[in-house]
Amino acid sequence: MEIRVLRYFLEIAREENMTRAAERLHISQPSLSRQMKELEEELGKKLFNRSSYSIHLTDEGRLLRKRAEDLLDMADKITNEFQTMDEITGGDIYIGCAESHLIKYLAAAVLELNQRYPGIHYHITSGDTAIVAERLDRGLFDMAFIAEPPDLTKYIYLEVPESDVWGVLMRTDCPLAHKSEITLKDLIPYPVFCSEQSVKADLPRWCGEKIDQLQIMATFNLSNNAAVFVREGLGVALTFDQLIETTPDSSLCFRPITPALHTKMYVIWKKYQVFTPAARLLVEELRQIL
Repeated sequence: MEIRVLRYFLEIAREENMTRAAERLHISQPSLSRQMKELEEELGKKLFNRSSYSIHLTDEGRLLRKRAEDLLDMADKITNEFQTMDEITGGDIYIGCAESHLIKYLAAAVLELNQRYPGIHYHITSGDTAIVAERLDRGLFDMAFIAEPPDLTKYIYLEVPESDVWGVLMRTDCPLAHKSEITLKDLIPYPVFCSEQSVKADLPRWCGEKIDQLQIMATFNLSNNAAVFVREGLGVALTFDQLIETTPDSSLCFRPITPALHTKMYVIWKKYQVFTPAARLLVEELRQIL
């Protein structure tokens, strides 16, 4: 299975049309069709459902699309690493970030580094700790910012000096908005939105087995999406402070929970990681700042 053929496959999946895909790839349509037929024969599975006007992926095709995207991400990253191995003037750095205002430390490192090396480009993907750690393990990230203690058998880490403060994001017209702190008892009548990670790792530290008393209506891996639900009046969100704008002009407000709950953040990378020159520079800058 060739990388080139996987790129062809993904272009067809995006266009859902063999002729348009061939035009974008600058190859003939019969040649493209033949290579897709050979790919199906190699895998022993049908990848496309073909009609007169469009092409749609089969279940096997959708699985291959996900795997092909990961493989091509890795192939592009490897190519970039070797191209920049002997140069410090530029390069690409791939970073996974859990949501936190403490990403300001990453921003400070990038600001300092950018003054000396403006040719470095940063590719930052947001997600919860499970998502970014999984992509780090697969080699798709150089490093990751996570919001839980790292697995010391797998990672080297730097500890961020501050902590995130947990609280409740709500509409300003919510009856809880007049309180300075929110208790578990206060929350019980309200539909709650939070991250799946918090349900497993954070909230049990706050309320133990009483977590079952919360009406967890939905889980989100990005607080901005949860904030939309809150703004529409569907409930309240348990999240970190300073993630969502709550200025006097905002329709939302934030109140800390009591007893107080804090979460530390860490920068991690795999043991025995071989960094590109650009990624190595960022790690050293983070060491100095943190």
